[in-house]
Amino acid sequence: MPDHVHMLISIPPKLAVSSVVGYIKGKSAIHVARHFLKQTRNYAGQSLWARGFFVDTVGRDTEVIRRYIQNQETEDQRMDQLEIPEVAVGAENKKR
Repeated sequence: MPDHVHMLISIPPKLAVSSVVGYIKGKSAIHVARHFLKQTRNYAGQSLWARGFFVDTVGRDTEVIRRYIQNQETEDQRMDQLEIPEVAVGAENKKR
């Protein structure tokens, strides 16, 4: 389910979390546009990321969260196998 991103990052207290997240979103959107969409400039009006984000603090559970993020792709693949593909459902309905 590649519709979201997990990151575990350390931000110094003097930086605003929203500024750091905005910077990461902006730079990564430019990178995607240049390397995958083959655009060289003018990204105005396009959006790659959702407007919002979720942030939580990590303390003593850092290793638990790190393992969760590392295992998330495997878990997403496992969950994808449990879903019924939309194509199959659509084809079944056409037969009736």
